[in-house]
Formats: sequence, structure tokens, C-alpha cells
Amino acid sequence: MKNIFVLLIFLCFAFSMAAQTTQLRGKVLDAATNAPLAGANVQITGGGGTITDQNGNFAVPCNGALELSVSFIGYETERRQVKNCGEAVNFSLELSASDLNTVEITATSSLNKSVLYQPFSIAKLGETEIKRSTGLLLDDAINVNIPGVFMERRTFSAGQQFNIRGYGNGARGTNGVNSNFDGQGSKVYLNGIPLTDAEGITLMDDIDFGSIGNVEVVKGPAGSLYGLAIAGVVNLNTIKPTPGQSSFGQDLLVGSYGLRRYTTHLQIAKERASFLVNYGRQTYDGFMKHTASNKDFVNALGEFHPNSKQSINTYFGFSNSYDQRNGELTKQQYETFDYSGNPAYIKNNAHSNVTTFRTGVSQTYRFNQKIANTTALFGTGLISNVSSAGGWTDKSSVNYGFRSTFDTKFSIGKGLTLTGITGAEGQIQNAQTLGYPMIADSFNLTGYNIIGTLRSNQYTISRTISAFSEWTLTLPADFSLSAGLGYSVMGIELNDRFYVANNNNPRNPNGTNKPSQYKAEYNNLFSPRFTLNKVLSKRVSVYASYSKGYKAPVSSYFFIPVTGEVVRGLKPEIGTQYEIGTKGSLWNDRFTYQIAGFSAIFSNKMTTVAVPNARNTATSYVYVVNGGQQKNQGIEIALRAVVVKSETGFLKSLSPFANFTYSNFKYEDFKFQQLSSDRKSITEVDFSNKTVAGVPPVTFNLGFDLETKAGLYANMTYSYRDPMYYTSDNVNKTAAYSLLNAKVGFQYPIGTHLGLNVYAGANNISGQQYYNMVFLNQLPDAYLPGPNKSNFFGGLQVKYIL
Repeated sequence: MKNIFVLLIFLCFAFSMAAQTTQLRGKVLDAATNAPLAGANVQITGGGGTITDQNGNFAVPCNGALELSVSFIGYETERRQVKNCGEAVNFSLELSASDLNTVEITATSSLNKSVLYQPFSIAKLGETEIKRSTGLLLDDAINVNIPGVFMERRTFSAGQQFNIRGYGNGARGTNGVNSNFDGQGSKVYLNGIPLTDAEGITLMDDIDFGSIGNVEVVKGPAGSLYGLAIAGVVNLNTIKPTPGQSSFGQDLLVGSYGLRRYTTHLQIAKERASFLVNYGRQTYDGFMKHTASNKDFVNALGEFHPNSKQSINTYFGFSNSYDQRNGELTKQQYETFDYSGNPAYIKNNAHSNVTTFRTGVSQTYRFNQKIANTTALFGTGLISNVSSAGGWTDKSSVNYGFRSTFDTKFSIGKGLTLTGITGAEGQIQNAQTLGYPMIADSFNLTGYNIIGTLRSNQYTISRTISAFSEWTLTLPADFSLSAGLGYSVMGIELNDRFYVANNNNPRNPNGTNKPSQYKAEYNNLFSPRFTLNKVLSKRVSVYASYSKGYKAPVSSYFFIPVTGEVVRGLKPEIGTQYEIGTKGSLWNDRFTYQIAGFSAIFSNKMTTVAVPNARNTATSYVYVVNGGQQKNQGIEIALRAVVVKSETGFLKSLSPFANFTYSNFKYEDFKFQQLSSDRKSITEVDFSNKTVAGVPPVTFNLGFDLETKAGLYANMTYSYRDPMYYTSDNVNKTAAYSLLNAKVGFQYPIGTHLGLNVYAGANNISGQQYYNMVFLNQLPDAYLPGPNKSNFFGGLQVKYIL
């Protein structure tokens, strides 16, 4: 009997021990710095919770699968399903985009890296802004959210260009004031890999913008940190793995005009490493004849933290894109809603087919509390074939380089801190470009034209290297002074491989005797920046800044093909900007604003000189020279409020926003020469005191984002653009337009493993006529329109947590 009693006591004790709740332990970190967040709120769905200790650690009761919600002031709330009480759970919180005092920027010499402490205009976009519409077209996010910046595209997913404060591209060589075919002036990066090549041209046809997770735009010359960046800098970063979470997901998006997109993503995350891979296919039938688009892509991102001092990031991307072009519409076609396209483009089966491989690896090593280094190596391989009304072009290129920066911090006295960023960036590009005319297919005269005989073969080697150093002295009372200097050099070597020996034979009296190799160097390009910043009560800042930058000539500018001469004295364009502004985050971060006024002068603008031959004894020609300038003055305002923010009420958040841009941009002493129609005389146009083409005087955007505790969310945006000139003589002007877009969705976890997001939306709800791009100074062709009827989309995202 005694033994039975002892056995019963033992069994009761065992059962009571088994029934006790275990402790789920974890840690909450800053996603950008991996620093622990003390005092973060950890809540269990259904009741219970705790806060983290000084090391970011927490422990909560756990007797099975549960859902945790982790929040911290200034950071985005993160929810996660936990199925195993014995596993260590780490949360890495992202800074909230609504708080200027916490949103950090990529490269700065300031001790405090938040936007509030940066003495220049900078905009940050997160997932909320990027995914308001389909999330596939970056111009949707840029144009609605960033005053002073406009993004255009030539086709559905190709031909993208940035226009930052009126500087959108360079000259069109000898054919016009504006280049409508490539992006110049802005420096664009993807995960730290320059999309802007060594020649200064940015091609984004291959980029899958649906994989972008955040965007940072620096407005104005940025040579003190980024080299040849006369207009500004755009930093794009792909979606990152969620720390501590492994998952598999499938996304589906469909829309009007045959839009279809399928994306598969796999994420594997451990305590010190994470890996994310996306594969997808995107197709679009087009809303006009010959405007279909196809894109296949895969990108992979890895993050590794071997120890507390070291982090390693890797990126690999492959893309194969094909976009049809139906050409620019004439003014008459656009105004009469004749969207049939340009017959010459369609006959030549105009298109852009780009295949790229992009890869990079970077390491950040923190030697101590005062010094850290980040070094990145990158490379891009590109193969493209493009046709238009003018012919067919094949291009293959390899672009590779490095960027290395040292971040330093020194305390030099009571209340005085000196911080700096010093480094270098270099690129080399080898590219071969083949040009062909298009001719009729004699076996199929009603079909597309085909490639004719080779008419050009150029091999170019471009090199650019920049060294830079910028330092900030933090003073008492939240004053700071910054000074920086960048030094850049650029060299271009062009080899003409379409070499006709007889034409270069001195015994041939009709020979041209042109060289087969051309070289140009652009040295001593110094880009200073000086700033003063004052922060009031940790919530409001006022600043003033001065900056300078350059844009060097590209390979098609610096020599005269007809004579074989290098253009002597051709200089880079110079951009000089003065800016004053204020930023604020008020009423417990419920209201944020940025206001900036600027005056920028772009001198040494590239124009042309015509050389006619009235007697027709030689070939007439036009070449590029420097002449005149462009003065841009403007005001930019961005506002955002948080009307509702609650973790317990039905309405979780309601955030309206608005932004406004005023632009007063003028040409000064700017003339342009072309040959007359018979090529025997000069036609000169004086654009002095005319309004700069391609920039509307006024734009503004309004909208709101809404989210409920139940998982419902919605947004709506309204955009307005003033009429704008699209010829520099100010004779031709677009009409104003406005767009109304909206989206609604439902996002909620199902059980402990499954996450669901269903959404639907509409663009151009009111059915307005508008343009995606207007070709400048290229009459009679001008307009690349967007759909002038309401178009719809919907999608489903399913994620299974492993």
C-alpha cells in the first residue's frame, strides 16, 4: 500500500511538471544595425506579454503554437507565428517611414543618420509607398510620393528615366537638345551595385521593380559621396529576408490588357544567416498595337553575420526582358485619340530585348566603436538587341568595379564629435555596339523588315574613378557643420572597327584618312559640398547647403565621325546648387514634413555647331560643343499625418499625405545650331529666357493609407500635373492631366503557418488621357501615352512558414 501511495505521488508530480508552461525566449534587434532594442513591447495574441530587457531579450509563457506581435516606438510592428516553444525567436524591426527622426539613409557623414539630421533633400520610400498600386512600376511610387522627381518609361517595363529637379538626361548628341533614349545625370544603385555604367548612362530595362523593397532619392549634385552625379542619386534595395523566419510563397497578379505575373519565393533564415530567392515571369499584352511585354527574372539575396563585428551581403540577379515599341504618337494622333502608333516603328518590329547578369558582394567590418569599413565588389554583363524606326542595334557589355568606404567617429572635446565617411569607387566598362539598317524582307514584303548590311561597329572602353571624403562636426545645442569633397576622373576610348582600308589609304585621293581610334580624358572634376544644420527640440531641423557636381560627355559626343576629329575643349556639364529647407516630426510623430527651396545652375550645357558646305564639295556635319546654361529654381513640400494609430481599436492606422512642387526653370544664353534641309546653310535657334522643356510648373499629389486590426487595408491617391512645354522654343505644350487610383485588400494569418494577402485595385479611375513619357524636341513624334480608360488589377499572395 505504501508503494502504491508513493507511486501516485510521483505520477501526480510528473503530470504537474508536464503541464507547466515553458518559456519562449527571444531577442528584438534593430534590422539595420543589429543593436538590441530595450523596452520593446512583446504581446501574445489573445492576451499576455512582456517587454525586452536592456539587451533586447524577452521571455513569455508558451504551451504550444502562438502568435507574437512585437512593437517599438519609431519602428514597424512585426507579427510572427511560432510553432515550437523551444526555439529561440529573433525579431529584427524596420524603422518606420513615417518618423523622420528614425528613418536612416544609406551614406552620410552625420553622427545621427536619420533623415531629420541630413542637411539636404532626401526621400525614402518603403513597402507602403511602393506597393500602393501593382508594385510593378516604380514610376507609380516615385511620381506620387517624391516632389521634384519624375520618372518616365518608354514601354510597359523598359526605357525608364529619372528627372530630378529638371535634369533628366543629356543632349541628344548632334540631333537635339535632349536625349530621349537613355538616362544621364543621375547615379542609380541596386543593392549597392551601380546601374549607372562607367560612361554615365543608366539602363533599367532589365530591373524587376516588383522585387524592390525600399527606395532612397538624394536630390541635387552629390559628387562629394557618389562621384559623377550632377542631378542626384537613387538607391534601390530589393526586399530582404525576414530574420529568423523560413518560408515558401507564391504570388499571383492579373490585370487589364493581359497583365499576368507569377512569383515564387523561398526564404531560409537562421540566427546568423538568411537567404532569399525570387523567381518570376511577367507578361503584358499591351493596350495599344505592338506594345506587348515579357520579363523572366530571378534574384537571390544573402545576409551573413559571422560575428558581432562582421556582416556579409551577397546579391545575384538575372533578367531577360522583351518589350515591343510602337513608336511615339504625333501631336495630332494624341489629341484625336489615334493610338495606332508609328508605322515605321511597327514595320521594323521595334523592340527592346535585354538580358543581364548582375552580382555583387559586400562586407562591413567594425574594427571598433570609431572605425568601420564597407567594401563591395560588383559586376554586370549585358546583351541587348534593340530596333526602332532608325534601324537595329546589338550591344554587349561587361561593367565591373568596386566601392569602399570608411566610417569614422571621433570625440574631440566636450560636446564636440567629428564623424566622416571617406572612400573611393571605380568602374570599367567594355562594350561593343553594332548598327544595322532595316530593309524589306523580299520573301515577305507584308511582314516585318529585317536586318540589313552592317553599317557601324564600335568598341568602347570607359573608365571612371572617384575618391571622396565628407566630414561632419557635431556641436553643442544640436548644431552641425559638414564639408565634403569628391574628385572624379573619366576616360573614354572608342575603337571604330568598321574600318574601310581603301578610304584610309593616302594613295586614294578620295580617301577620308580617318583614324580608327579616339580617346578623351576628363580630369580634375572636384565636387565640394558645405552644409549647416540646426535641430530644435529633437523634432525640427533647419538647414542650408551648397553642392556641386558634373556630367561628363558620353562616347557619342566627343568626336566628329565625318572628319575623324576629337572635339577639342569639350567639357563636362557643371551643376551648382544652393538649398535651404526645414524638416520636422511633431506631435509624437503624428505629423511629419519636409520643405525645401533651391536654386541650381547647370553650366557648360552641351549644344551643337553646324558646319555646312554650300558648294557641296564636302560632307556637311554637326558636332557637340559647350554653350549656355540652365537655371532651375523651385519649392518642394511633402506632408504626412497619422490621424489614427491604435493596436487595440478596429481602425489600426489612417495616414493621409500630400506633396507639392513648384518649378521655375529657364534657359540662359542657350543656342542650338542645325543644318538646313538642303544641308547648305545653318539654322540657329535661340532658347535664351525660354522655359525648360519637360517640366510642368506645378504638380501635387494627395492620398491616404488605411489599415484595420482585422486585416483589411486600403489606399487612394490623386495626382495632378500642369501643362508643360515639350519643345525648347516653347511653341508646343501638353495639356494638364490628373489621375485617381485606389486599392483595397485583406491580409491576415491563417493558423500558425499560413499567411494570406488578397487585393484588388483600379488605376485611372476617371478615364483621363495622360502620357507615360513625352519625347522632347523631336517633332513630329512626341507622345507615349498611358491607358486612357480605367484599368484594373488583382492579386493573391500566399506564404507558408516552415
